[in-house]
Amino acid sequence: MTTTTLDVTEQDEEDGGGHEEHPPGLVMVAVAARPVYLPFSLSNAVLLGRSDLGRSGADDERMSRRHAEITWEGSRYRIRDLASRNGTFVDGVRVRGEVLVAAPRVLRLGRTLLSFVRDVGTYQGVSVTHIDGALVGPRLREAWDRVERVARASDSLVVTGESGAGKELAARLFHRSGPGARGPFVAVNCAAIPQSIAERLLFGAQKGAYSGATADSEGMIQAAHGGTLFLDEVAELDLGVQAKLLRVLETREVTPLGSSKPRALDLRIVCATHRDLRRQVAAREFRDDLYFRLGGIDVNVPPLRDRLEEVPFLVADAVAEAGSGKLSVHPLFLETCLLRRWPGNVRELRSEVARAAQEALAAGRDVVEPSDLSEDAGREISSAPTSSEGEKTLARTDDATIERVLREVSGNVSQAARELGIHRNQLRRWIARNRGS
Repeated sequence: MTTTTLDVTEQDEEDGGGHEEHPPGLVMVAVAARPVYLPFSLSNAVLLGRSDLGRSGADDERMSRRHAEITWEGSRYRIRDLASRNGTFVDGVRVRGEVLVAAPRVLRLGRTLLSFVRDVGTYQGVSVTHIDGALVGPRLREAWDRVERVARASDSLVVTGESGAGKELAARLFHRSGPGARGPFVAVNCAAIPQSIAERLLFGAQKGAYSGATADSEGMIQAAHGGTLFLDEVAELDLGVQAKLLRVLETREVTPLGSSKPRALDLRIVCATHRDLRRQVAAREFRDDLYFRLGGIDVNVPPLRDRLEEVPFLVADAVAEAGSGKLSVHPLFLETCLLRRWPGNVRELRSEVARAAQEALAAGRDVVEPSDLSEDAGREISSAPTSSEGEKTLARTDDATIERVLREVSGNVSQAARELGIHRNQLRRWIARNRGS
């Protein structure tokens, strides 16, 4: 049997870098677009088939009894299709015989989707659950466990992570888990505060402190007395405001504008940022003394692309809400969502999936299909269209296979695109290039 090497989308360094305490593995995340959660260790070769995966509680009639064999060989995965009826796909590319893959993301067998993980220990003995309205998978649970430990031992925390990954959820967890849980939780988006009024909004002002100040006004810091102050995107604060914030943290007092009398404070503080604060300090864009007052303990919220087990559940929730329970999801739509990087994380995914659901409803369909998802959704803004997952899939799929699929569906471009795991517009471009029409 011929063995080939296939390089597909690389995982981020944080998902698989460093020393591994457990072997790599697979996590079954969906069957026929229904979210499931079932991890497998790859300490030995794993045979996957309809009978083997039946213990997930969902039967996949499109999976062969003996479908594929997966082996971890130290630096690459060996993926062997066992002459399955409906094919084995790695990141949307059909496996012919067997392949060696360095860093795959998604495996499709029939209508079953699995994600590859480098340390299966993180995924064993846990599940994907809703906690206080938030969806929490194993990777996010690790971060939240650390937040809870910090909340019991410290009065401050720095939360880092990309936009939309869940930094405010971590801050609210810190608040709930500490001694000030019964007090107020005051969230401040520092990036949205005009610098000209940041000081009085944060620290408050006494009557007459500035033109138009006809009464004393309470600042957001004072409003958090007895509870938790959450400063989102703290790196956006002016250096002068940072200096006054440092004094508040050190003295536990706040002096409103126009007043000479400080007021005692009892509060805990969480600062969040998508920036690297150490680099900000080195560039003199963030005060080093404030950094050291805040930065002793930090927690990173992993991006959604490193939490693929959550994606089917998030998609199901978004579609159910947007479609009022009238819509279902095509497995290839879900695979498309799993393969995209979602730089806007959970916030972007939910928004784009809801938009796709509306597209399906407008077309009079009860199934959300890959073509309903915008080509730009979930992609890095700087990425050129030719570097998209669909174009890469076409580049790795031989022309004969594309022609065969088109014949099998009688030239139906949308159906062929679904079978190939690409967007219909990408297939149309291929047809124009190769058929001259």
